[in-house]
Amino acid sequence: MELSVLQTFVDVVKQGSFAAVARERNVDPSSVSRAIAGLEEELGIRLLQRTTRQLSPTEAGMAYFQRIEPLVEEMQQAIDVAADMSGQPKGTLRITASVSFGLKRVVPLLPDFRSMYPDLTVDLLLTDTNVDLFTERIDLAIRLGLLADSTLVAQQLMKTRYFVCASPQYLQQWGHPKNPGDIEQHHCLLFPLAGFRSRWRFKHSDQEETEVFVQGHTMISNAIALQQCAIAGMGLALLPDWLIESDLGDGRLVNVFPSYDVTATEFDTAAWLVYPSRAYVPLKVRVFIDFLKQFILG
Repeated sequence: MELSVLQTFVDVVKQGSFAAVARERNVDPSSVSRAIAGLEEELGIRLLQRTTRQLSPTEAGMAYFQRIEPLVEEMQQAIDVAADMSGQPKGTLRITASVSFGLKRVVPLLPDFRSMYPDLTVDLLLTDTNVDLFTERIDLAIRLGLLADSTLVAQQLMKTRYFVCASPQYLQQWGHPKNPGDIEQHHCLLFPLAGFRSRWRFKHSDQEETEVFVQGHTMISNAIALQQCAIAGMGLALLPDWLIESDLGDGRLVNVFPSYDVTATEFDTAAWLVYPSRAYVPLKVRVFIDFLKQFILG
């Protein structure tokens, strides 16, 4: 009984679909189905109940799954430990990050990382959805903002700050807001998340927190697109420092309220490195974490 077949069964139960597992592995769904059928034949029991709409484990299948899932994880960890003894990371490193952060801060680093570790394959999933690391077999996730309590391990990659910014052209045409309350009279570029789309929060060193309601006719679900619209003079935008540092430096954008801390959620925010809670962190994950810290933090 091969470990790869057992891993396939575990993944199918977790995802509830032959097609989903096949997409993840870039194979035909029929090959996944055949692997499960072969396992059932070898065991002499039906593991999965198949209907036209649903795929679910039988009672025997669930009992088998509960027994072998931790064993499969242990065997995979043993393989990782053995492979790491060579001192060179190998295999596939699966990473996930938000689309904007990934494009802006991770993708530009990949050529150097690949040249340093030529035996390592990088599989980068860019999505604004917080995917399940176990189901998707993700080795490392980069997540922004506050983290929900979970069984995952997290370490801070970098602090983040937000700025209300606008192009010089916009400010020349519509005027420079003198205080946060003036924003209610301006065009704002909105992000469709709670808080970002309705109100921004300001805090001055010697004042209490101020909440300002925002409105506008442009709402976009991607931070890079909002950045481009702000540069084009379409309105005020609330954007993170890691995205607009160069724009503020060369004058394409202006920090409208430099003496205020600004946010749409919490003032204390960060980018986090998140990985499954395991006793052993593979070498491929450790070298990528060290690489990110070196080049992102300088």
